[in-house]
Amino acid sequence: MLGLFWLRLRQVRELLRRHGISRTLFMVKTRLKHGPGAPIKNRNVFAHYDFIRTEAVHLSAEPARSNTLLWFIPDFNIGSGGHQTIFRMVWHLERMGWESSIVIVDPTVHASAELARNDICQHFFPLNAKVFLGFQALPNSEFVVATGWQTAYPVRAISALRVKKLYFVQDFEPSFYPTGTESVLAENTYHFGFFGITAGAWLACKLKAEYGMATHAIHFGVDHELYYPRPKRDTSVKRVFFYARPPTPRRAFELGLLVLEAVSRRLPETQFILAGWDVDDYHIPFPHLATGVISPKELADVFSQCDAALVLSLTNLSLMPLELMAAGCAVVSNRGECVEWLLNDEVALLTDPTPEALTEALSRLLENDVLRQTLCHRARAFAQEQHWSACAQAFEQGLIEARELLSVTTEPIQ
Repeated sequence: MLGLFWLRLRQVRELLRRHGISRTLFMVKTRLKHGPGAPIKNRNVFAHYDFIRTEAVHLSAEPARSNTLLWFIPDFNIGSGGHQTIFRMVWHLERMGWESSIVIVDPTVHASAELARNDICQHFFPLNAKVFLGFQALPNSEFVVATGWQTAYPVRAISALRVKKLYFVQDFEPSFYPTGTESVLAENTYHFGFFGITAGAWLACKLKAEYGMATHAIHFGVDHELYYPRPKRDTSVKRVFFYARPPTPRRAFELGLLVLEAVSRRLPETQFILAGWDVDDYHIPFPHLATGVISPKELADVFSQCDAALVLSLTNLSLMPLELMAAGCAVVSNRGECVEWLLNDEVALLTDPTPEALTEALSRLLENDVLRQTLCHRARAFAQEQHWSACAQAFEQGLIEARELLSVTTEPIQ
């Protein structure tokens, strides 16, 4: 019996690695429906994409009060970076006088709204926001906010005439999928007429130029109480950090492994630390420490123990480069508009996304102490200027712009 348990656990882990949480939940629910151990048969496309066919979502008949937001989010795992940013914005806005409620869209991991709220408060931020599972008894609000392409469909279905519909876009989600149904359905959401508040200028420009969206960009911030230089416990070796997330193709895990292996052959005394996902199922032929998913506090300590880091972003930039810089670690990343809206050659070593160019860049930083320390000094000064409170103020300015642009009410909001 115990052996069967571990077999099933490995199967679920592999599904998560290959397909992500939403699709894994659908597949597991389908298996349960057909009985334990049964193969997936009669896949129900209609159930899987039921959120797209939502005809109407009704809000309370009570008049919406000013400065209220109703956030539609996918369900979350502890440690989700995208949800961390959403909840961080909610937390800051609450302290600026805004009131939020949160709607979790199917498929759901949490059994109840209370359990979901407890996880948010315990593992992310202690929010005042109410949490709802599904679309029943939702409060009327001045703004309704989609936060991912799957949530944009129920937001579109909201029938309240006075509500102002926003789209908090953190990445270009059509690129998350091969060309096909999901890439098209994700791209379609940029034509829904929502006002876009985007994580960075690259997305704001892209959505405006290619889809005609009205957009407002916010910057990235750093939690300076968490990410700062800590004393290195062993200065006799050079360490490289790699953001290793195989189920997130935009982070180019395979390309990164090719680079690290080449660096290990060139500089065999280098130590490598991989974090972000369980990579035990992968053949990694050089000595390394694979931490898997670790807490932000543990991650901040790892950053401080490393001399250089490889963080690849093939769509929008990760938050991690700024956090690494704040912790005193030099960053190597790829060139591209999706990266260079924030990073530049003064604060990071940027190069073409080829194994040869990235290997050369990372090796240069490890071999040239003066170059690395100079880059670290400039990068840390830059990171120290980035604050989440300023990002929340920019988000609020986006709300004000949206209010002016989308206001079509004939009655004032109470």
